[in-house]
Amino acid sequence: MSDHALPDTLPAWLARLEAAHPVGIDLGLERVAEVARRMGLFDAPLAGRVITVAGTNGKGSTVAMLEALARAHGLPTATYTSPHLLRYNERLRLDGQEADDATLIAGFEAVEAARLAGEPVSLTYFEVGTLGALWAIARGRADLAILEVGLGGRLDAVNIIDPDVAVITTVAQDHAAFLGTDLQGIGREKAGILRAGRPAVLGSTTLPDSVRQVASELGAAIYALDESFCREGEGEGWRFWSFRSLFGGRPQSSGPSFSDLPDPGLPLDNAATALQALSLVGVDLDADACRRALAGVHLPGRLQWLGQWCLDVGHNPHAAGYLAQRLTARPCTGRTIALLGMLADKDADGVIAVLSPVVDAWVPVSLAGERARTAEDLAERLARYGGEVWHRGASPVEAADWLAARLAPEDRVLVCGSFFTVAEVLEWRLASDQTAGEDTLIDEGAR
Repeated sequence: MSDHALPDTLPAWLARLEAAHPVGIDLGLERVAEVARRMGLFDAPLAGRVITVAGTNGKGSTVAMLEALARAHGLPTATYTSPHLLRYNERLRLDGQEADDATLIAGFEAVEAARLAGEPVSLTYFEVGTLGALWAIARGRADLAILEVGLGGRLDAVNIIDPDVAVITTVAQDHAAFLGTDLQGIGREKAGILRAGRPAVLGSTTLPDSVRQVASELGAAIYALDESFCREGEGEGWRFWSFRSLFGGRPQSSGPSFSDLPDPGLPLDNAATALQALSLVGVDLDADACRRALAGVHLPGRLQWLGQWCLDVGHNPHAAGYLAQRLTARPCTGRTIALLGMLADKDADGVIAVLSPVVDAWVPVSLAGERARTAEDLAERLARYGGEVWHRGASPVEAADWLAARLAPEDRVLVCGSFFTVAEVLEWRLASDQTAGEDTLIDEGAR
């Protein structure tokens, strides 16, 4: 990128960033940390408190519940997530509102000026976006910044910031080209967000041993699900309790305890993890505020019910397993049809195997781009699992149009396999409802 003729619109900036670096993912912190230093991001705390969230699955829902809970307790918040579904603005939320174009552009301009202030530094799309978001967060002086790791942990651009509390939700195989397939190795990468002497919240009971090993080596206080904090029950009326302090790895004193909590329509392990993390950054949790937050939290693309359509960005076997559980717990009198679109570097066979017991028929679809998997490829895999293929979609939208005309009122559709698949169908649904004269979509059955 040159230092003149900078774009003046957000779409133009995004197009520029997409073309600026030879690879889309370039793991490592040296380049991004150097630009952050030039920007002054290390000169003062990013926010009053910082929580960083890493994990294979569950990051987005944990971040959404952290934000909702913090805001219900009156904290000014700043939240950075990725990727987005419909608008890049979704990635940065300030006090619960998506950042406007002007804020994002100002951040990009600050990054561009810094990366050229000396020996030019090459940055990826994600790195520029992360630095721009951190710049905006620092200028806002939020009481709580919530940062979601994009990929891995140790070498992710978000990890240039030291968190007060680090959260690891789950560890499973995904992004194998960058993180490998060894779960112990993946666990060490996720645990790279942990910091010496600071709390590590472990939100899964099946994390690889390497996560605890890294925490122990650092001297981080470990707060683990079903050890330091617990949740009991499913759906409405579940219970959470925790301990305030640990000594020698054992709970020493009682912490917050709440019963009759509402179902947020998101994984309850992640809800409990969010409650524990917020308590550890010093928030005095109030039962009524927690209930309001969990009852009102909303995360597009995660078990998002729009009439008889359920949209979920799950794209690996672990996420598919959770989807299968939720669909089993919510039986329908009609057929369950899966509209499935996946990238070529994802474990399609694993996803199909997990979902097959709860799916009656399939509509595989082709995605666009270099990493895309075709509908024909998915159909061949589905045939090996005995799946009934109704239609091979040229795109998610073409398939959604085809399927909508053939659904019975008692049927339901699961749209899954990729952010790209869900984004296209969600946009199609929004456009369809606007054409029909509806003002809003009703998110049915999410809780």
